[in-house]
Amino acid sequence: MHRTLEGAEMGPLQRSRATLRIAGDELIPDEISHLLGCLPTSSRRKGEEISGKTSGQKHVAISGLWRLTASPREPEDLDGQIDEILIRLTDDLKVWKALSQRYSVDLFCGLFMGCGNEGLSLSASSLQALGARGIELGLDIYGPDDPDDA
Repeated sequence: MHRTLEGAEMGPLQRSRATLRIAGDELIPDEISHLLGCLPTSSRRKGEEISGKTSGQKHVAISGLWRLTASPREPEDLDGQIDEILIRLTDDLKVWKALSQRYSVDLFCGLFMGCGNEGLSLSASSLQALGARGIELGLDIYGPDDPDDA
């Protein structure tokens, strides 16, 4: 249970997903892997032919992309997913500053509700770790009746 400052309780979100994404036209996935000290879950270069996940249709990547995905959590544990991702990567803030100046860097999170009035809290240490690295936090929240919640 999460408590608000007023002491009210709300249930945890049903589940969460989190992916660190680094994107840019000039991105070379092997260079990012070398700088961060970790192989990605998936990557591509601009202009590379890729297949759609569900359709299988081929198309050309309009930008380079390097992604590292944490294990899905049920119930939601976004702090744990942030730790899971960042522990695998360099702590060198100079590397992160250079990456965030050159590319778009974000932590994209899917948050899935099982019913109404669910919530989450992020620890100060998670927020500080993301901010120090120039990682923007993006949250997609799916309601309990959302058809995309498959």
